[in-house]
Amino acid sequence: MKSNVARTAIDFCQDFVSLFYPNYCLGCSLALYKGEEILCTRCIRDLPKTNGHLDIENPIQLRMMGRLPVQHVMAFLKFRKTGIVQHLLHQLKYCNHPEVGVRLGKIYGKELVEAGFANKFDLIVPVPLHESRKRKRGYNQSACFAAGLSSTLNIPWDESISTRKISTSTQTRKSRVERWENVRDVFSINQNGKIKGARILLVDDVITTGATLEACGKHLIDEGCSELSMACLAEAQ
Repeated sequence: MKSNVARTAIDFCQDFVSLFYPNYCLGCSLALYKGEEILCTRCIRDLPKTNGHLDIENPIQLRMMGRLPVQHVMAFLKFRKTGIVQHLLHQLKYCNHPEVGVRLGKIYGKELVEAGFANKFDLIVPVPLHESRKRKRGYNQSACFAAGLSSTLNIPWDESISTRKISTSTQTRKSRVERWENVRDVFSINQNGKIKGARILLVDDVITTGATLEACGKHLIDEGCSELSMACLAEAQ
């Protein structure tokens, strides 16, 4: 009885505080209702999804198949300039909101579970940031996405597997060839026994040409993973 009374009191206090200091949706900036987390129900409902995990011949799967032996390649959202996905990625990468990546990873992970992907991977590996960039930002945005996926897929993730040994210039405004040259030799793998024979899900925030995923994925294949799949938060066209 006391515990129920205590919970009621806590809930009342939280509701009272939220009247004056409400939590805001990081998608639309409106106040969140009780039970909502990071994003409001409407923003989640209106996310422009690719549903690529339901189509083995989705555009990015076909784009990568001729370059690496990949099992699944998918992106959660469609990136469009001035759209909500661009806004959320800006919040994630430049406004110190790592929770956006985690929340979106949880949402996508739930969809993957419902589509039968719960037992298709052994380990989630995020594409790494160079240490200098990670120190400046405070976190790796791809690792945030990986953490969210991990929590709903119930699959471990490891940020230490792949490292970026060279700090490269931004991929923005580079051609496909220039993007490949920019990342071809920047990754290395810390072989700790987790890769060999494992089904790896390599994750990144945005896929454009796929050069970064190709360069990082090649090292994972060379180190003996049994299957390589890829998932991105957003697909840019």
